[in-house]
Amino acid sequence: MADGFVVDRLWPDPQIGLELDEAFRHLALPSPPDDRRILVGTNMVTTIDGRAQRMGTAEGLSGRADRRLMRLYRVAYDAVGSGVGTLRATDFWSTMPPDLAQRRADAGKSPQPLSVVIAGSGPIPTDRRWFGWDQPRLLVVGSGSPLARGDAPLPANTELLVAPTGYPDPPWVADRLADRGIGSLLLEGGPTTNAAFLAAGCLDELYWTVGARILATEALPMLAPIRGGSPFADAPREATLVSAHRFEDELFLRYRFAPVPVDD
Repeated sequence: MADGFVVDRLWPDPQIGLELDEAFRHLALPSPPDDRRILVGTNMVTTIDGRAQRMGTAEGLSGRADRRLMRLYRVAYDAVGSGVGTLRATDFWSTMPPDLAQRRADAGKSPQPLSVVIAGSGPIPTDRRWFGWDQPRLLVVGSGSPLARGDAPLPANTELLVAPTGYPDPPWVADRLADRGIGSLLLEGGPTTNAAFLAAGCLDELYWTVGARILATEALPMLAPIRGGSPFADAPREATLVSAHRFEDELFLRYRFAPVPVDD
C-alpha cells in the first residue's frame, strides 16, 4: 500500500479503508465554463480555525498524507501555479515524483506539468530552486517588472510572459495559458492569488485540507480579502461538495463552484 496512507470516504458512497492513491487515482475534472477555455482549481490547507499560514508559510499545517495528496491532485492538471509570494517565502515545489510522472505519461500528459509563477511588478527572487527544476516553467510578470524592462537577467530555461498591466489579470493569464494548449490550471496559493482569481470569476474547484490544528492568530486564510471589496459580501458564492475524505484527524474536501452569471 503506497506510503501506508489509508483514508475513509465520507461522501459520496461512504467506504472505509481506502488506499489514498487509489481513492484519488481517477480524479475527473469537469469541462471549463462556457466563457473560458481553461478550468482553474486551487488546493489549500488550513487549520481548523481557517488559518492558511504558520509563521508565513503553510509548513506544519498538515501531515505527510496531505503532501502526497497535493501531488495526486497535480496528476489531473496540465499546469500547476502559484503567486510569487510562495516563491519568496518557501520556494515553489512543483515537480512530480517518478511514479506520478509515469502516471501522467500513461494518461497522455507530459510527465511534469507546466509550472507557473504569477508575479506583479516587484523584484523576483531568481535564486530559488524553482528555476532549476527539470520541468517546463513559465514566469508571468507585470508590465513594470525588472525582468520585463530588461533590468534583471532571466534564468535559463524559463519562459517569460509579460502582462500589459502592473499585475497580470487572471482572465488574461487564463487566456494566455489556453493559447498554449493548457486546459487546466491548479493554483497552490497563496491567499492573494486565490482571491484575485475568485474575484475575476476564474475559480472553478477548491481542494481543501482541514488540518487538525488551531493557531488562533491573524495569519491569512486561504483567500485574502479581495482588494476593493468583495463582490460576494452580500451575495456569497455558492459551492457544491463533490467529495469528502478523512485521514486520521484530517479532512480532505473538494468543492465545485457554479459558473459566475454573465450579465446580458
